[in-house]
Amino acid sequence: MNRLLLKRLFTTTGKYPKTFDKVLIANRGEISRRVQKTCRKMGIKTVAIYSDADRHSMFVREADEAYRLGPAPSGESYLRGDLIVEIAKKCGAQAVHPGYGFLSENSKFANLLQKNNIIFIGPPDYAIEAMGDKIESKKLATKSGVNRIPGFLGEVEPEKASEIAREIGYPVMVKASAGGGGKGMRIAWNDQELETGFRMSRNEAISSFGDGRMLIEKYVESPRHIEFQILGDQFGHYVYLPERECSVQRRNQKVIEEAPSVVMDPETRHAMGTQACMMAKACGYYTTGTCEFLMDKYKKFYFLEMNTRLQVEHPITEEITGIDLVEQMILIAAKHPLKIRQEDVKINGHSIEYRIYAEDPSRKFLPSIGFLEKYKEPVTREGLRIDTGVEEGSEISMYYDPMISKLICWGENRKAAIERLNQAIDEYVIRGVIHNSGFGKSIINNKEFAAGNYSTAFIPTYYKDGFKGETMSAQDHKLLSIMAFEMAHKQEEQNRLSGISYPKFNAAMNPLYCVIDKKTYKVTKDAVENSFTVEAVGHQSEKTTVDKNVVESFKMYGDSLIKVALKCKDSGEVTDKTVQFVDVKDGNKYNFYYRGSDVQLSVYNEDQFALKDYMPVIKARDMSKIMVSPMPGAVVSVNVKPGDHVVDGQELLVIEAMKMQNIIRAEKEAKVKGVKVKKGQSVAVDETLIEFE
Repeated sequence: MNRLLLKRLFTTTGKYPKTFDKVLIANRGEISRRVQKTCRKMGIKTVAIYSDADRHSMFVREADEAYRLGPAPSGESYLRGDLIVEIAKKCGAQAVHPGYGFLSENSKFANLLQKNNIIFIGPPDYAIEAMGDKIESKKLATKSGVNRIPGFLGEVEPEKASEIAREIGYPVMVKASAGGGGKGMRIAWNDQELETGFRMSRNEAISSFGDGRMLIEKYVESPRHIEFQILGDQFGHYVYLPERECSVQRRNQKVIEEAPSVVMDPETRHAMGTQACMMAKACGYYTTGTCEFLMDKYKKFYFLEMNTRLQVEHPITEEITGIDLVEQMILIAAKHPLKIRQEDVKINGHSIEYRIYAEDPSRKFLPSIGFLEKYKEPVTREGLRIDTGVEEGSEISMYYDPMISKLICWGENRKAAIERLNQAIDEYVIRGVIHNSGFGKSIINNKEFAAGNYSTAFIPTYYKDGFKGETMSAQDHKLLSIMAFEMAHKQEEQNRLSGISYPKFNAAMNPLYCVIDKKTYKVTKDAVENSFTVEAVGHQSEKTTVDKNVVESFKMYGDSLIKVALKCKDSGEVTDKTVQFVDVKDGNKYNFYYRGSDVQLSVYNEDQFALKDYMPVIKARDMSKIMVSPMPGAVVSVNVKPGDHVVDGQELLVIEAMKMQNIIRAEKEAKVKGVKVKKGQSVAVDETLIEFE
């Protein structure tokens, strides 16, 4: 079925049935903008709420009305249900959409709205309570005949944890009974890991959800993570939508999601979707919700949990079904019957989503905070959707999730969707914070991922130590050398036109020498043919290689994005590449972003190249006797003091960032000379934490 026809089939056009005049969106960022978009389409006025940190954000400007909540910390703003209700009453909002996160799965908040005659655009409070409590939801799954993971069916006390874990059999999963989003979850393979994991998970659960109850269940090794979106109205009608595969995860948080799953067959899809609807019916659920399952290699599946809210990854379901899920939530909340029947639901094409985060993949994905000094999104085209809450100049704050945007690509098939995602990632220009776009490109170009052969063990298997960028080949070096040559001459031309005396480069400065990763390339340009000769320059014992390339096209978009087509004169092969020019430092250090890595080339004319070895080398900072913070955050605990002897791997302190607790461990045996931080203190990335003798 045609994609546009699907959207017309499931999206009301013209006059909508009566719902609400005004909706308050109890959230921030991209999800607030996403809900606003559907409300505008339905003729509903929107109300934004914001913290001090968000007062200049896009979602605040774009809403019809906006009201201040309080200071930046979420506990003083977005988690203040009482203030939100007060604002809703003040502005005359008839309903509240919670988005995801914050109060979206808080039954007390839903109940508070109900008591104040305000509609909660979500499930009833009793369903949130039943499904939000993982212990109770597993009991309900057992009662309803839904497959569930073996484990202890009840709250686990700390002193009983190891005994219960041994009875279940290691490995086990320790998880918070409340909440989700990967917080309060750890895998334990033995008693020692259980003790640490239980403590850390419990602390995260209390910090994030105000609920420290824990459960322990069997850890299913290397499963696939499959989830089903369900829709239910207030009259007992339910449908399940095509599955989403969310197996590419780090620290139990989803990284890439796609729909449908590459391994799904119609029979298994029907069985899993039916069980998802069974769970919804069992608790009297309505609105949109998601049942998550683990599926092993034999396609045996087990109920994991139910998320009683709109999911972050909901766009990929919308893209392949044509169903606006926010629209359905609003209609259901206004007590309109669900018009979609199971036989109406079709799969059209394939969709994939990658979450662009401000995080450092080389430091095991620790968050990066700061301002977006430059932010350019990919060129708008068919099959490309970007959900974001930021723009150039926005701040990525330590107080909230570091997501920059969600990149969603649709294609007629999986290969086409991945190709669109690959191209779109190349076109992102992000400066000011470290980001993970290169990591996403690496994943989708992984042969096993491309073949659909992956599980939740994908990232631990292929990116055990994080992602430090792709290894550059000799061809990559030569391409970047040509780019540096072109940028050097563009700079020289700009300086000449500006009247700046800058004699370093001129038309006679040909060839140029480019040094990258301690390797040197001599680049010579034939201005008549617009071709380049690139020669690898090494020691006499090394083989010299020469490439000749004709520049078929060289297009620069703005001041960063370069799209170049090079034709090899020997083979005739044409290669299309996208490279980002970042800046030039110290007159001759040209910085590029390519294949997920920041790359620097030092560029010299012949005279400079002959003298470069005589230049002094700047010594790097000695890090052998200090421990620095790998992320910005707050110190939760300090477990050593001056004079202590520590061993490799010993826990030194714990830092909380984005409500995730991170253990900082000793990297070698040493004696502590000084501790530079204390509990409760905020620290910046690379700030000194501990000094060693």
